[in-house]
Amino acid sequence: MDGAEQARQYADGDFSATDQAVIDRIAFLFPAGLGERVVDLGCGPGNISFRLASRHPTSVVLGLDGAQAMLAIAEAKLRSEPAWPNLSFQLARLPCPDLPGACFSTVVSNSLLHHLHDPMVLWKSVRQLGATGAAVYVKDLRRPDSEAAVQALLAAHLAGAPPLLERDYLHSLRAAFTQEEVQEQLEQAGLSGLEVRALEDRYLEIAGRLV
Repeated sequence: MDGAEQARQYADGDFSATDQAVIDRIAFLFPAGLGERVVDLGCGPGNISFRLASRHPTSVVLGLDGAQAMLAIAEAKLRSEPAWPNLSFQLARLPCPDLPGACFSTVVSNSLLHHLHDPMVLWKSVRQLGATGAAVYVKDLRRPDSEAAVQALLAAHLAGAPPLLERDYLHSLRAAFTQEEVQEQLEQAGLSGLEVRALEDRYLEIAGRLV
C-alpha cells in the first residue's frame, strides 16, 4: 500500500479486535515470552508492532515495511506517544539481503503473505532473520473456494466500510492462499518446524519454531 490515501484509510480503519486477537494468540502459543528481539514483517502503520511492544516491554521490537506511506503513519504515532523505548520502524522491501541475519528471537507477520507476488519471499525472509529456535507466527487470509463465499465474507466483515477498503479486501481474499498451498510453500522452504492451520472463517495461521 504505497499510496498516502490508501494508507490513511487503512490506518483509520478499526482493526482493533483482529489485531488484539493476533497478540493474544501469540501469547497463548509462546507463553514463555518472545525473547530479546522481535521483528514484525510487513508492519504497515504499526498496529501489531505497537501492541507487541506494549505486551512484551523487555523485548526490542522492529517493524519493517516496504511502503513509506505506511511507515510515515507508524513513525508519527511513535513520535507523538513517547512511551515506546523498545520500538522502532525501518523501511525495507523484502527480500532484503542487507538486513541482519539470524538475529531475531521472534518473527511475526500479519496479512503480508497475500500481498507478495512470490510467497517464498516471506518464507525465505523468515529463515534469514530468525535465529535457530526462534518463535514464528504468521497470520493471513485464506482464499475462499468460490466467488459467492468471497462476497459473503465481505458482507459479514466489511459491510459499510469505505469503498477503497472494500475493494482492497476483495482483492486480498482472491489473492490469498489455501491451507494446502501454504503447506507446500513451507515444505519448499524447508520450514519443518512450522504448522499451518485454518482459523475461523477466513484466516490461516502458521506457527512454530525454526529448527
